[in-house]
Amino acid sequence: MDLKDHIRSVPDFPKPGILFYDIATLLSHADAWQVAMGRMAKAVRAYQPDLLAGVESRGFLVAAPLALKLGCGFIMLRKRGKLPGATVALDYALEYGSDRIEIQADAVQPGQRVVVVDDLLATGGTMSAGIELLRKVGAVVPAAAALIELTFLSGRQRLDVPFESLVAYDS
Repeated sequence: MDLKDHIRSVPDFPKPGILFYDIATLLSHADAWQVAMGRMAKAVRAYQPDLLAGVESRGFLVAAPLALKLGCGFIMLRKRGKLPGATVALDYALEYGSDRIEIQADAVQPGQRVVVVDDLLATGGTMSAGIELLRKVGAVVPAAAALIELTFLSGRQRLDVPFESLVAYDS
């Protein structure tokens, strides 16, 4: 099955000149979604994760069911102020400014293997920050994964761990 057949391209969203790859059409197609999760599970299982860390917010849609399929835990990497209780934060630079990503202080035990999961890898800034944040709280990060990779933005080069994706767009 070609998963690209189930990912809608939306021109000029969220602003003119951007071509947005919408996974809503993949999520709504039961067979395609099962195939995608099966392929992701095969790719991520090799890294023997204890936990999957979903990146806010579409990464939650991929990481949570994938964690269930792999029999491991799921944790959230969120934007500022979205998590209850004590958190650990990391400020990071984006191509257009800066942002902050947070994790609950007790989400990871030192030495746990955590794979970072998102729906899409573009420039790699947020995923790289997620990896750094997880290491800050004592995690071992053996890999990162996403459904979609925009190869023309070279985000993979910003990551210092192996990266897995199911679908790549070259432009």
